[in-house]
Amino acid sequence: DDGVLIVRLNRPQKKNALTPEMYAVLGDAIEQAEQQNRIRVILFTGTDGVFTAGNDMADFLTNQSNDPDRPVNRFIRKMSTTDVPLMAAVDGLAIGIGTTMLLHFDQVFATERARFSLPFVNIGVVTEAGSSLQLVEICGYQKAAELLLLGEPFSAREAHDCGIVARLCGEDALLQDALAFAHKLAAKPRQALRATKRLMRRPSEPLLDRVEAEGELFFQNLGSPAAQEIIAAFIEKRAPDVSKFD
Repeated sequence: DDGVLIVRLNRPQKKNALTPEMYAVLGDAIEQAEQQNRIRVILFTGTDGVFTAGNDMADFLTNQSNDPDRPVNRFIRKMSTTDVPLMAAVDGLAIGIGTTMLLHFDQVFATERARFSLPFVNIGVVTEAGSSLQLVEICGYQKAAELLLLGEPFSAREAHDCGIVARLCGEDALLQDALAFAHKLAAKPRQALRATKRLMRRPSEPLLDRVEAEGELFFQNLGSPAAQEIIAAFIEKRAPDVSKFD
């Protein structure tokens, strides 16, 4: 949809529980966006009243290998390393990886009736997808400990207050609002957008190292055709057109 790849989790009879086949498609979507310039943003969503109930429980019993090539591991790896902007529109249940995947996204929109849960300890396992690090960074240690150690459901308002969700929307407006934001991102110069995301995702480092990294990327992007077109359009008092460059 005009630069935005919409990926819908669509297995409502099982509350959109994720299967290996679904994980493979999710990983493919990110890879496709990385390879095709026409895809600027990915927006993940579910069905009415359900984002995802998490991993299909039957898969836990039949697939107990931590093979890095498993579809779920490939999807997590893609999420955590891509520089493609990722968004989610969450309605209803978001359980397990339905919550941890959101920690990798650049913007999460949710309805008031969204319900989040990290029940890993309650089923005798530990959390995944880097959430033991990311949740502490986003929510602070005490809140992260509450969410991960108790594993109890929490509301959309609580998710918003602790920084997991960026914006709360009405049920009828969720996809419309998320897509409007995604279209704004998709209209930005692709090279600058992805480079900025890479900067924000760099590990903690000395301030001067970050200043130098920003400076190098600043001048790389300043010389790009898109930046030159935007600057020329500003001087000439006209609307820029960067779509032809990237």
